[in-house]
Amino acid sequence: MTAGSRGRVLTIAGSDSGGGAGIQADVKTITALGGYAATAVTAITVQNTLGVSEVYPVPPAIVAAQIKAVLSDIGADAIKTGMLADAATTKAVIESLSAHGAGIPLIIDPVMVAKGGARLLDERALGALRELIRHGAALLTPNLPEAEVLTGRTISTVEEMRGAIDPLLDLGASGVLLKGGHLRGSDIVDIYADNGTRREWRGSRIETRNTHGTGCTLASAIAAGVARGVPMIEAIERARRYVRKAIETAPGFGKGHGPLNHAFGI
Repeated sequence: MTAGSRGRVLTIAGSDSGGGAGIQADVKTITALGGYAATAVTAITVQNTLGVSEVYPVPPAIVAAQIKAVLSDIGADAIKTGMLADAATTKAVIESLSAHGAGIPLIIDPVMVAKGGARLLDERALGALRELIRHGAALLTPNLPEAEVLTGRTISTVEEMRGAIDPLLDLGASGVLLKGGHLRGSDIVDIYADNGTRREWRGSRIETRNTHGTGCTLASAIAAGVARGVPMIEAIERARRYVRKAIETAPGFGKGHGPLNHAFGI
């Protein structure tokens, strides 16, 4: 751990009543990786492994108040955003981070659609999400459907993933991790890029239904590493290993897309 970096992560995201994704997955991940998790809840979702049935947004002023309360007292060494729900909430997050979170590395998981297909970001909020990315994100972690929305491109091959990197960087983040889990085939390719680096990881696909919350978990694991002073690429590599093991040891709960085993190392 580097001087002045104590592993504190503020996660700004929605609550998952099933415990597999969102704030619950974030807190489990950050804690399992030796960090300290604080939260600002943006929405309460009614969901389980079969899908999302209800979403109740938290008033934007309360979201902003949570962020201020954490950052003005406990502080943070990294901030991670997940489900932001709507434009008003996203703008409240932007204003709060401008006022209280300047200089803290920001990892944005641009959550738009749940595993079961439910929309978790109002279509009108896309402009506000782009503004948040321009605000100074250290890392943007879209999956392929999210990257397609953000770039207006169709991305269904590794070559198309490579072609989408520069348009994603043009959105304003310092780095982009484009996740290839939605590609067909036995291999999964993830691509990282910043203004001077390109890195690709290829791994075999784990045939399982227990993948609920993988995006939340990966972004939180990266944030946990960054908060402890780990360089970005190393934080990504550690996070990818963590997520893979959490999938491999998943408990098999539920009738649909089951949760990961966030505590496998404890």
